[in-house]
Amino acid sequence: MASRAAWCRYLKKQLIKVNRKYSIPLIAVVCLAVGFISAKVVERYRHYYDKQVNIFTATGNECPGVRWSVPVDSTDVAYAVAVEGDLYFAGERVPLEDQDVRERIERELQIAVYWHSNTLMNMKMANRYFGDIEKILAENGVPSDFKYLALIESNLRNETSPAGAVGFWQLLKETAKIYGLQVDAEVDERYDYQKSTLAACKYLNQAKNELGNWTIAAASYNLGLAGMKDRCADQKTKDYYEMFFNQETSRYLPRMIAMKIIFSNPEKAGFYVKTEDLYQPYSYKTVTVDTAISSIADFAAQYNLKYKHIKILNPWLRDAKLTNKEKKRYEIKILNIN
Repeated sequence: MASRAAWCRYLKKQLIKVNRKYSIPLIAVVCLAVGFISAKVVERYRHYYDKQVNIFTATGNECPGVRWSVPVDSTDVAYAVAVEGDLYFAGERVPLEDQDVRERIERELQIAVYWHSNTLMNMKMANRYFGDIEKILAENGVPSDFKYLALIESNLRNETSPAGAVGFWQLLKETAKIYGLQVDAEVDERYDYQKSTLAACKYLNQAKNELGNWTIAAASYNLGLAGMKDRCADQKTKDYYEMFFNQETSRYLPRMIAMKIIFSNPEKAGFYVKTEDLYQPYSYKTVTVDTAISSIADFAAQYNLKYKHIKILNPWLRDAKLTNKEKKRYEIKILNIN
């Protein structure tokens, strides 16, 4: 479809041929009309979203005391990343003066800065989900920095690990049930990012209470609560930064910290992302269902939606139907498309 400017240029030439006296007023009217139509077309394809938001207006203030460098060049030259200064995770100081700690964080920064496709996609997805996740974390007394835990666990996608961990927070089936989620053939609430965030909050609060600080609680999300208790007993400390771990747990917290640093100043790492480039939060309403749904497709049609529209916002519905023999109450998100 030709652009508005191209249409205006074409019409201008034609109108000048017909009548120079009336061409300018007519061109103005036509251009305004084309602009109005274009705006309507754009609006039609924005109907999935609540509003235009940019997560970096908030994350840009998360690392005020840290200094880090990665020279950005217009060529494809790679530079070493360095970090120093005052840095905190979950309100707890990161000891960058410790060479081992600094090197581990710089390693993760180096990878994330130059893994452009993955980091860019993380930014786009974070813009859609960080707002909701931060709200749930705050309501449950968990520091907002833990949103980066979900980010590194799953890239904010409903992935399934080889071990069977599922969802944004990569919860195993038995763990999910312990923290209040329903997991069966038709309903798996690990795929509900809001409910799984709440389950993760329950675990993190328990881990913090039993281990003593948020940093070690964060690392225990990877190692497991029992496993972390054993390491603390063996090494006679509960300071994550003083402890020795296997490579996966050793890299776990630095990966979160690296993403926090990048999100605090994406331009420094060469990520120039406009608001319109970011995935926006979905616009939806919820309906309560306490009966069976024999066909998700028919249910969707009641709201002038397609099957995929229900599945996109409700991935926890794992089948094409909902038997609901126990008459449980479920909140189903209905996408706003008008």
